[in-house]
Amino acid sequence: MHEIGVVKQVVRTVEDFAKENGVDRIEEIVLDIGELSLVIPKYVEEIYPIATKGTILDGAKLIMNVVPGLAECDECDEIFNVIEHEGYCPNCGSFEKTVLSGRDFSIRELHLPEPQE
Repeated sequence: MHEIGVVKQVVRTVEDFAKENGVDRIEEIVLDIGELSLVIPKYVEEIYPIATKGTILDGAKLIMNVVPGLAECDECDEIFNVIEHEGYCPNCGSFEKTVLSGRDFSIRELHLPEPQE
């Protein structure tokens, strides 16, 4: 389960950002997880509270956006969901494709608390 390492790296990245920018609390973190990234959102969700305990992300809400794994067929230019169609073009049946999205895993946003007046 490599998601443990992935979540630990997210924590390190956010802590580095927070230190560099004088941030002492994060309310929410938004992650983009590509369908083709091999990161399983369910596992990230399960590991998150444990991996963030005692860190700047402790108690921060986790929001995950699953980015569809889209590809363009190299034969007929059809754009299709790779997972949904098991890698084959639904239009011509070709397996030859160029992946357009869904391979990445990234931190999209960090939401900070509203400043107190």
